Amino acid sequence: MKRFKRSKMNAVSKIVVLCMLLVMTATACSSNSPNTAPSPKGGNNQTAETSAPENTADPEMEPEQGAKLMVWEAKEQLEYMKGVAADFEKKYGVPVNVEELAGGDQGGRLATDGPAKLAADVLTLPHDQISQAVKAGLLLPNDVFEEETKASMVETAVQASSYDGVLYGYPKSVETYALFYNKDLVPEAPKTWNDIIAFANTYNKPKENKFAIMWEFVGYYTYPFIGSFGGYIFGDSNSNPKDIGLNNEGTIKGFTFLQSLKKILPLNAGDITFDVKTQLFQEGKLAMNIDGPWSTGSFKDHVNFGVVPLPKGPNGEEMISFSGVKSYYVNSYTAYPVAARLFAHFASSKDNQLKNYKMTGAIPASIEAGESQEIKNDPITLGFFEQFQHSVPMPAISEINAVWEPLKAAFVSLWNDPGLDVKQTMDQTVKTIQSDLESK
Repeated sequence: MKRFKRSKMNAVSKIVVLCMLLVMTATACSSNSPNTAPSPKGGNNQTAETSAPENTADPEMEPEQGAKLMVWEAKEQLEYMKGVAADFEKKYGVPVNVEELAGGDQGGRLATDGPAKLAADVLTLPHDQISQAVKAGLLLPNDVFEEETKASMVETAVQASSYDGVLYGYPKSVETYALFYNKDLVPEAPKTWNDIIAFANTYNKPKENKFAIMWEFVGYYTYPFIGSFGGYIFGDSNSNPKDIGLNNEGTIKGFTFLQSLKKILPLNAGDITFDVKTQLFQEGKLAMNIDGPWSTGSFKDHVNFGVVPLPKGPNGEEMISFSGVKSYYVNSYTAYPVAARLFAHFASSKDNQLKNYKMTGAIPASIEAGESQEIKNDPITLGFFEQFQHSVPMPAISEINAVWEPLKAAFVSLWNDPGLDVKQTMDQTVKTIQSDLESK
């Protein structure tokens, strides 16, 4: 697991940060525009609406006099957030009103209520929603606490909370999928696909619905057969739709290996659904199941199971999964940008992420939280956290919508008919995607 050094600031830098943010506060209070400030170093990637000071954190800076904040939080984390708000008020003297708003609704409400100065000062967004929010000038960059955030959070979470090279989010929690295994059937967790293949050769009994392993045939769960072999969807960390890597050498190798697994899972893709594999795993017929933390509850009363990272591929490399990241973001229209930044930073601390984990099961994005005894003593969460180290954020640009259906059609066809030529199939898939993108 990677470790990082935290940066420190001298006194001059601290004064500069505070002065610049106080200027921003005065500007915010006197206009109906989002907060603006000078661009940071190399800040060509930022829009005018969301540009930011060229400084890093002073953890002891003070919020604006008379500041008060509103925070949106989903129902399932409401009690947790109310506790964070109370702790923040106790430390900084800033009252925080926590309003319930479903996670899927916060981005839309920010777009309509932000410019009207009716939106929350701090909200939570999944990483695939930030590109639209940034383009609309709705978010302030995580500039003041940028270095500390990058040093203290898992790299993938930082990447997912950034847009066009600029960090906006304060990572809150992460999720990805991993390998569930039935300990009564598989006493020792498999480390490689070769281990799984060897087990399948002795365990499988298709007529009795007994299978070694299953995963859902959608792009989200099939990505490991792309990214783990050197393939990719879009170039530049899934941000460049002009560079499609679904027919490169790596993807061809990965999907050729995928085809070979039909020998140990002799079913057509349409017969391997989420419901089917969930039921078989609960019944003790499916030995291993690639799934996410959202399914843990449905297995606890049925199976003696463990969770470990995905098995290494035949090339000896870790299998790269898709991941999702939720982060706190600061509304660019906030009247209190210092207090709002302080709250987002405070809420995303190691201690608060561990509180969130204990109360809601959310997997921390903090490196130290992931290394804590609380996580280490919970092998289920630890398995997901370890897999997250070998993940990439699911593409967040709108062009990904042109990919999912052609990609699914390709790997389903390759699976159902192992005689199909992988290169020809993927060449045609890329042409279909390119044609769709060019027509928009």
